[in-house]
Amino acid sequence: MRPEWCPDLTGARVLIVASGPSAKEVPMEEAKGKAFVVAINESWRLCRWADMLYACDGTWWKKRNGVPEFTGLRVSQDATARNNFPAVRHVRCVRGVNRLVMDRDDYIGDGRTSLFQIINLAAHAGPPRVIGMVGADMRLDYGVHWHGPHEAGLNNPRAKTIEMWREHIDGIADDLAALGITVLNLSPVSALKNYRKATLQEFLAA
Repeated sequence: MRPEWCPDLTGARVLIVASGPSAKEVPMEEAKGKAFVVAINESWRLCRWADMLYACDGTWWKKRNGVPEFTGLRVSQDATARNNFPAVRHVRCVRGVNRLVMDRDDYIGDGRTSLFQIINLAAHAGPPRVIGMVGADMRLDYGVHWHGPHEAGLNNPRAKTIEMWREHIDGIADDLAALGITVLNLSPVSALKNYRKATLQEFLAA
């Protein structure tokens, strides 16, 4: 069951824009009006017209003053973000669970990363026909983020963190396929192994 504030994504295209360096090479404007677009953290600046902005970290929301300039849905699993900024919607997360949570209303799995959590939320709200992952590079040799490192007070990934994210996201590939959800990896340099790589144009044609 999807949260009441979340749109019905059944049969939709869902484009998730993560923060890997490859994200800045994707012509995001082509997806406007053709997919439900979710930006993660600073990646909203690559698609200011996105439908949703998701950040799991309440500290990020505080440092960005709740991102009042973003006009779409703002969502976090961190209750402090909702408490500090009432316009930020709250989705509950099952801590330490690195699988899709589909059997608890309004709950998603943790996966220790926003990308995992958004994939679970999209599955809850649909299932969508296809999910495209932009900037899911899952490696550090090309850089930390497309926008450079976060400032002091915010976390930047380390090699062990990235390895953990890869394991958790690759680990739900079969479950997503069993739900009838096609997941396309739009990062040509991604270290994820269990999702077919494709272009934005192929995603939009799916």
